[in-house]
Amino acid sequence: MTLTIRTLTGAEILSAVDDLARLRMTVFAEWPYLYDGDPAYERDYLAAFVKAPGGVLVAACEGGRIVGAATASPLAAQEQALRGPVEMHGIDVSEAFYFGESVLLGEWRGQGVGHAFFDQREAQARKAGARIAVFASVVREAAHPDRPAAYRPLDAFWSKRGYAPLDGLTCTLSWKDHRDAAESAKTLRYWSRLL
Repeated sequence: MTLTIRTLTGAEILSAVDDLARLRMTVFAEWPYLYDGDPAYERDYLAAFVKAPGGVLVAACEGGRIVGAATASPLAAQEQALRGPVEMHGIDVSEAFYFGESVLLGEWRGQGVGHAFFDQREAQARKAGARIAVFASVVREAAHPDRPAAYRPLDAFWSKRGYAPLDGLTCTLSWKDHRDAAESAKTLRYWSRLL
């Protein structure tokens, strides 16, 4: 079966919140996130994208089932933990769009869906008047015991799309890894490109 790519905005995102929450928990359980998710937290987090003016959810669908999704919204609508470091770096957050997760079930990877996710989010950012796109990727130590031997980071993919790390700029977010009893702080590195 083939995939269709749908772009959802505003209240349309509500219809996909439960599917996206399950998808995030499934994909982010993998390396490098190792996220031990919580459905209630996921729904609350995703509801913020519904409220953000100009927020978008790009869904990859197999029939009626969402098998991949990516989100984006104005950076000004994001929590301070994400917005603050970018502001302190001197970027006007009113001109920036934040690309949230980009999650896709393993069997659909390598078929161009990642490019479609970026294309649609960049188009939405431009439509909203943004001049820069920003996202943050988790940084894990190379010797981490859960790192798969065959793991390939996405840095080359992002670079080919014109993104580059923002001068060592990072933020810290906390979540619970599967092997841990409690949340712990994680470092995320910012990437950006002009639109």
